[in-house]
Amino acid sequence: MVAVSFNAAWNEAGLDTILAELDRRRVLATFFLTGDFADRHPQAVSKIAAAGHGLANHSYSHPYFADLTEAGRREEVRAADRALRAAGAGKALTPFFRFPYGETSPTHIGEVNALGYADIEFTTDTNGWKGTAGGMTVDLAVRRAVEALRPGAILQMHVGATEGNTEIIDALALPAILDAYAERGYRVVDLRTLIRSGGRAVPTA
Repeated sequence: MVAVSFNAAWNEAGLDTILAELDRRRVLATFFLTGDFADRHPQAVSKIAAAGHGLANHSYSHPYFADLTEAGRREEVRAADRALRAAGAGKALTPFFRFPYGETSPTHIGEVNALGYADIEFTTDTNGWKGTAGGMTVDLAVRRAVEALRPGAILQMHVGATEGNTEIIDALALPAILDAYAERGYRVVDLRTLIRSGGRAVPTA
């Protein structure tokens, strides 16, 4: 089993495409949203939750945590939680946190643990968010996703496009990524299932 996850901090470009593809395949994913994204796009939060996907905390404003005080880091996590709840996350909200920029430290992980969150990072990022200006294409995003494939892997992708950009490479790459995983005998599951199972296959109903 492997898990597919999405971060969202910019806008909701590509979200409908992603949700439609996941629904077509009856695959669940986990979406790590910033509180700022939830405040600006509450309807996106509701869509994700209504589709049965997990919602998780990605800080409020996506800062570098090393640049903040301990109190500032706590408030980033708590403010994001408040925003997600206000946007209608409901029962879809998970106790998972992902650090902005994937930058972690034992101290910072301990801080979010004390707030009731497990730090969930990723095995690889497709880097689709970089766009063609950053040298990425759909084919390259798919290749990165497949090269990192192994039992228990967690793939990180992104919803939206960076400021001034309209490319949605990850949304376009998703069908080929899911095809490649299925062809190699992997089942894509929600992070909650992956963590409970330790990445091992479990019987299906």
